[in-house]
Amino acid sequence: MISNLLIITTGGTIDKIYFDDKSDYQVGEPQISQILNAMCVAFDFDVNALMRKDSLHIDDHDRELIRDAIAATDARHVLVTHGTDSMIATAKVLAELEGRTIVLTGALHPARFRDSDAVFNIGCAIGAVQSLPPGVYIAMNGKIWDPTKVRKNVEANRFEALA
Repeated sequence: MISNLLIITTGGTIDKIYFDDKSDYQVGEPQISQILNAMCVAFDFDVNALMRKDSLHIDDHDRELIRDAIAATDARHVLVTHGTDSMIATAKVLAELEGRTIVLTGALHPARFRDSDAVFNIGCAIGAVQSLPPGVYIAMNGKIWDPTKVRKNVEANRFEALA
């Protein structure tokens, strides 16, 4: 059971806002605080809004920033919200951090959309970060994945085990 959870936000679809006039999506403010407060969670959490990027634009330098932000804290339970396109690459970099349970999650549809999977994925990630042993995991599509054994199937718009 966690008493305090560190949440690192990086952007991605989970935080995207649709601008109808421009027919454009842009990464907006992190949504996770509003989601967790609405769910009346029974633990404290701190949000570090590290960046607001589409994961297609997250590069190795950004991954080092995420890793360094986690390494600089005493937090043993960390949730990272991240875009799904490069989530696996970031998870592999975070595997260097020992003695922590780190769970990455995101959404295939913006959290502000009625049919978003964001709340469901965040809930799965919260359960995972509390119950799993130290390591790095991905919580997507109702499953907890080992980042070395999963891929994003872009055509089916879901995560699935590597063949």
